[in-house]
Amino acid sequence: MDIQGKTALITGASRGIGRAIALEFATHGVKRLLLVARDRQRLASVAAEVSALGVDVITLAIDLSQPVEVSIAIARAWRDHGPIHVLVNCAGVAHQSPFLQTRLPQVQEEISTNLIGMYTITRLLARRMVAQQEGVIVNVSSLMGKLAAPTMATYSATKFAILGFSQALRGELSAHNVKVVTLLPSLTDTDMVRNLQWFRWVMPMTPEQVAQALVSGLAKGSNEILVGWQSHLAVWVNRLAPWLMEKLLVMAAPLPKRQPNFYPNFREARVVSR
Repeated sequence: MDIQGKTALITGASRGIGRAIALEFATHGVKRLLLVARDRQRLASVAAEVSALGVDVITLAIDLSQPVEVSIAIARAWRDHGPIHVLVNCAGVAHQSPFLQTRLPQVQEEISTNLIGMYTITRLLARRMVAQQEGVIVNVSSLMGKLAAPTMATYSATKFAILGFSQALRGELSAHNVKVVTLLPSLTDTDMVRNLQWFRWVMPMTPEQVAQALVSGLAKGSNEILVGWQSHLAVWVNRLAPWLMEKLLVMAAPLPKRQPNFYPNFREARVVSR
C-alpha cells in the first residue's frame, strides 16, 4: 500500500515506536495523521514535529481501556476529518518478572491495553473500513509473539494473541478490501523497555528502524513484517530446532540463579497408599 495522500490513525503515538511511525509516515507523504495516546502534553509535542513536516495532524488524548470514550472520539474524528485509511495499533505496555513474582494488576494492565484497547478501536474502525471498502489495519505484535521468553510470560501471551487475532481478522476482512498486517519488532530502545532487564546478546533496534521497516513492508504488500536480521534468524532457528531456541532463550533471559521459596509455610502433602 502507498500511504501517500492517505489518512492514518496511530495509537501509542506519544513516544517510542508510535512516534517514530508518525514521523516516518509524514516523510512519506501521508495527508493527515490522527495521533492517539493518554498523555496530552507528549502528544502535543509529537504533533508539533509532524506539523513541521507539512502534515495535517489531530491529537486524541484518550484512554483505550475506556470503550465509551474511544467510541465517541472515533465517531467525532471520522465526522470532522473524513475517512481513515490506515489504523496502526501501537499502544502497549510490558511488565517483566519471573512468573512466580507476577502480580495480577500488572497482568490486567497488559491485557487491558495490549488486547482490549486494540480490540475496541479496531472494531470501531474496521466496520467503517468495510463500509468504504478500503483500509489497512496494522497490529504491532513483537518477536515475543513468536518466541515466548522467561520473565516475559504474560507480555508474550498478549503478543501471541495479537498474531492470532490478526490472522483471523485477515481472513474475515480480505473480501472487503481491508488488509490486516502484523509488525513484529525485536527489542527496541524505547521508554517502555529502559527499566527492564535486557536479554543477553540481543542488540536493540531503534524506533526509526522499526518505522522504516513498516513503511517498506506496506509498500511490498507484506502480511507479516519481521524487523531486523536477529528476528529472522531467531524464527528460522525456532523452525529448524525449537528445542535449541528454547535453551538459548533460557540462557539469554535475566533469570535469577536460584528461584527463591515464595511459599515458605507450604508443606508438601504426602499421599500414602494403604
